Amino acid sequence: MTPEQKLAALGLELPEAASPVGSYLNAVRSGNLLHISGGLPIIGDQKYLGKVPSECDLETAQLAARTALLTRLAVIKAEAGSLDQVERIVSLSGFVNAEPDFTAHPQVINGASDLLVEVFGEAGKHSRAAVGCSSLPLGVSVEVSLVVELKS
Repeated sequence: MTPEQKLAALGLELPEAASPVGSYLNAVRSGNLLHISGGLPIIGDQKYLGKVPSECDLETAQLAARTALLTRLAVIKAEAGSLDQVERIVSLSGFVNAEPDFTAHPQVINGASDLLVEVFGEAGKHSRAAVGCSSLPLGVSVEVSLVVELKS
């Protein structure tokens, strides 16, 4: 099964890759590495806002991480033509809009990491950073960026 077929089997659909809203690119390719800019958990009217866990509970924040990842997969598809071009996921950086005493950042970002493994199998296993922030753009709960190795 292809990565896109796996997404469909999970009942997930990739959005259109959004255009950058600042002085940056959605992705930069260097050799076979594709560096994907940070993405927010906003698809159409669906958005995940607020501080974790006071305004956005752990399970909702995990969905936010999963949603942010879908926007990054859309960028990969737009840049590479297909998710089939992914050789492996190299790294994921996850940022959580967290209250000062919140320490479960890794559990939040598991929402994105677990989906990468569901879609890409062994090639979806990656290195990772999961950190808390005092705020994120537009007040979202989570932001995710990736480094992906593409097939030659």
